[in-house]
Amino acid sequence: MMANVCTRAWVHGIVQGVGFRYSTQREALRLGVTGYARNLDDGSVEVLACGEAQQVEALIDWLKAGGPRSARVDKVLTEPHQPARTWDKFDICY
Repeated sequence: MMANVCTRAWVHGIVQGVGFRYSTQREALRLGVTGYARNLDDGSVEVLACGEAQQVEALIDWLKAGGPRSARVDKVLTEPHQPARTWDKFDICY
């Protein structure tokens, strides 16, 4: 069993109103990553990705590569995260 990690990411650019959270959810489910995607008031999207290090890294790489075609990602900031709870799926938060 590989170690599970969590990474929190803040995605800046044109990432709200373009289906970004849904595309991120779809990609996370494909990779077997749990967590959530949530719009923030400053126009960015916060993503919490938990799972095997390799899968989490793959999702972060996907975010950095620009996510869905409809979005424009200018920058992605990440930090390791120890969540207070465990996620059993990948949620879209409102």
